[in-house]
Amino acid sequence: MATVLDPSGDFEAWRVPANDEGTDGYRPSADEPFMNPRQQEYFRKKLNAWKEAIYREAQGTLSQLQTDSLREADLADRATSETDWSIELRTRDRQRKLIAKIDAALRRIDEGEYGYCEVTGEPISLARLEARPIATMTVEAQERHERNERVSRDD
Repeated sequence: MATVLDPSGDFEAWRVPANDEGTDGYRPSADEPFMNPRQQEYFRKKLNAWKEAIYREAQGTLSQLQTDSLREADLADRATSETDWSIELRTRDRQRKLIAKIDAALRRIDEGEYGYCEVTGEPISLARLEARPIATMTVEAQERHERNERVSRDD
């Protein structure tokens, strides 16, 4: 798994499967037509592998919750355990939201809209899609969006 930093600085919720997981060694190239069927299938597999990895982690958390209970006699130990579980559950909640974004990306592939900026309609770079397969905007459009958000917040 490669780890990609999301804008909030959270590493855990944004783990993306390694480039070759489930892709038979194929990697999209700028030398081929953009979002041809092979590229679409590559990103579909990548997104599905990411989603499955999230489900596996969530199942592990669920199993752990069912087997471990907060039985620590010491109040400080109990507080530490509760804090750890709180962080774990927040991470799972972020991942639940991430699954919705993965599903939206899969729908865009099915509809032929995947890989194109929702603002400008231009192709999103393959490097950006490799790093963040749920991206919906080019880097430039995303930067403009974030600048506008920052200006709005400052007002």
